[in-house]
Amino acid sequence: MADFPSTARVVIIGGGVVGTSTLYHLAKAGWKDCILVEKNELTAGSTWHAAGNVPNFAGSWAVMNMQRYSAAMYRTLGEDVDYPMNYHVTGALRLAHSKERMQEFERVASMGRYQGLQMDICTPAELAEHNPFMQTHSLAGGLWDPLDGDIDPAQLTQALAKGARDAGGRIERFCPVTGVDRDGDEWIVKTEKGEIRCEFVVNCAGYYAQRVGEMFKPFGGRTVPMVTMSHQYFLTEPIAELEAWTKEKGHKMPMIRDVDVSYYLRQDKYGLNLGPYERNCQAAWVKPDDPMPEDFSFQLYPDDLERLEFYIEDAMERVPALGTAGVGRNINGPIPYAPDGLPMIGPMPGVRNAFEGHSFTFGIAQGGGAGKVLSEWIMHGETELDMWAVDPRRYTDYTDHDHCLAKALETYGHEYAMHFPHHAWPAGRNKKLSPVHDRIIAAGGQMGAYNGWERANWFAKDGDDTSEEATQTWDRNGPWSIRVKEEVEAVRDGVGVLDLPGFSRFNLSGEGAAEWLRSRIAGALPKAGRMNLAYFPDSRGRILTEMSVMRHGEDQFTLITAALAQWHDFELLNKNLPEGLSLTDHTTEYSTLIVTGPKSRELFEVLGTEADLGASWLSTQPAKVGGTGCALARVSFAGELGWEIHAANADIPALYDAVIGAGAKPFGMFALNSMRIEKGYRAWKGDLSTDYSLLEAGLDRFIKFDKPQDFPGKAALQAEQQAGIKKRFVTMTVDAGDQDAPYMSTVWHKGEVVGETTSGDWGYRVGKSIALGTLRADLAQPGTEVEINIFGNMCKATVQPDQPLWDPDNERLRA
Repeated sequence: MADFPSTARVVIIGGGVVGTSTLYHLAKAGWKDCILVEKNELTAGSTWHAAGNVPNFAGSWAVMNMQRYSAAMYRTLGEDVDYPMNYHVTGALRLAHSKERMQEFERVASMGRYQGLQMDICTPAELAEHNPFMQTHSLAGGLWDPLDGDIDPAQLTQALAKGARDAGGRIERFCPVTGVDRDGDEWIVKTEKGEIRCEFVVNCAGYYAQRVGEMFKPFGGRTVPMVTMSHQYFLTEPIAELEAWTKEKGHKMPMIRDVDVSYYLRQDKYGLNLGPYERNCQAAWVKPDDPMPEDFSFQLYPDDLERLEFYIEDAMERVPALGTAGVGRNINGPIPYAPDGLPMIGPMPGVRNAFEGHSFTFGIAQGGGAGKVLSEWIMHGETELDMWAVDPRRYTDYTDHDHCLAKALETYGHEYAMHFPHHAWPAGRNKKLSPVHDRIIAAGGQMGAYNGWERANWFAKDGDDTSEEATQTWDRNGPWSIRVKEEVEAVRDGVGVLDLPGFSRFNLSGEGAAEWLRSRIAGALPKAGRMNLAYFPDSRGRILTEMSVMRHGEDQFTLITAALAQWHDFELLNKNLPEGLSLTDHTTEYSTLIVTGPKSRELFEVLGTEADLGASWLSTQPAKVGGTGCALARVSFAGELGWEIHAANADIPALYDAVIGAGAKPFGMFALNSMRIEKGYRAWKGDLSTDYSLLEAGLDRFIKFDKPQDFPGKAALQAEQQAGIKKRFVTMTVDAGDQDAPYMSTVWHKGEVVGETTSGDWGYRVGKSIALGTLRADLAQPGTEVEINIFGNMCKATVQPDQPLWDPDNERLRA
């Protein structure tokens, strides 16, 4: 106790792979005054887990980067820190039972090659060559990843711990945290051994992260959105045939992931390890009569092999050797799940100088990269690559216990599921409803969730197939396509209305608000009674966010941003807010209707709208529509003449009924996405992210270098401009087949990857498949022909002029 530290720069709570990796990266970067406190011994994630897998892909570009970093780091870690580690690079096969799965594998392989990873598409015969123990019945093919493997988790954790200690980090074991407090700008972390004052604190508490998170609620925190699942796997007794083969070949059998059946099978010593993700899964500690114990270290749940019976039988048919040996040991232990199955890595929502790194379902695979990302957040306040997919702020106030439980069961049971572009997962829905939700459903609305808000994706008619099965395709055409076409044509030729609840909406006011905003954005502010787009760069000139700025007076503003950005963007504003300014969140108090199309002015006239309907594009004004008060903003994300109606929730039903009664046709998010891509409008965290600078994103016109106010990233953007922009944002038309280019499809030129797509869709008004993306600067010239890899098909694409494909001169918008 005498040498227990009373101060530190960073305190990390939790001693798993992610916590030790974070300490390791901080210490290696020179942040030596950091300490990790752990309740028990250092462990690798869940203490029951016998080994970890190191896959290179998990369905997210950010996670793929993180896992690629982990795998590369682990290959040399033992030598780097002088600690022995068993890291078996066995390679792995992912099996496909369908055309759709093979299409996914083609996409994975293309993404992997972009990162320098060679992944090969295999025929069934080639799969058998990689793993002679496997039968190939019912398979369409598969994917071979030569860098996959397994690692001893205890050795990995200890190696990271040794490296951290050697670099100056400190680890305090058997030191449970009992609470936290604040004293000015300092955190006070309370432990059974004493208190530690620090600048930053990190929750890396694994499946105890929710309990640790409760300690931060008095300081602006929330209940951590996670559920602990019961995950079972079993180990067989040694298999003589496998032992002989291993000794002959000098390496282990390649791992198998049957992603359609939902299990992994890998060699463990001379036996096999089968781990299913069963549909009939179970959550733990979710009922009042089954609370989470104070300490579950080195404990397991009772065996429940009946749950796994189907998967065991299928795996024995696939690898008959599995059935030749008895069960050596069954392991049933806790594994944490966030609602989407991805971890939470980044700033703790609502809490200053606090971070999270928990809810890892593949903690070994992601731990090395997660430590890198967390250390970047702590040291720099930003990360090298865009990590929104794992940012804790992606969840807001809709993630109550019922939602988290429903999503955890769904996500666990579909761990290897394909995420089709027109498919909406059904669990945990209807958390946030529009004031006219019942009307939307009655009109045939097929709904999707956007930050918990239910919005119509498209509107079905009697006889349309609205089954979930119909949406499980990568193809653009399905029951929705004719309806989306009709919706677009209605907007093109007449007038449509889109019910759009959930816009993130903040009011900013106070003397000096305008001057402060100018110091945060790259461009200029609108005049009173008008609106414009504003871009917030980071220190490198990369895009943190885009907001619509409505100016009501000299220092009075409403800032509107994407639904998903609510907590991210509020924090972006609030953390730098000077004293005397007021920032308030009104997201849940107001809603929006988009009324757009060449006949929209006529519609408002028929309704006797009290407003200046001749006011110019980007104007805002108070109004009455059909006698109901609202605000009108002359803007349209669809690229047609139109207005946004902003009103209090209580007034939306009357406004919606009036607009529908005057002849507007309802349209959905699928139609809006098609139309915005035809206009080249960027979407947040697809086309607009911290992977791109404002210049790379083609947002030059929104940068005002000559304004007197400095702004984040100004120097970086000036240096980039002087040195020459290396890649540029482009619109491409694509000779696509049945599928449009998904996010992060690779763009090729003369056998070389030269860019990537950021979004793609079919343009119903122009009759073409369109892809937005970035391209090597020398190729970003109109008429340049490239190829886009769309699910393994190399599709010709042509770079278009830097203007919208639809209404290039914006005449319809400004009519």
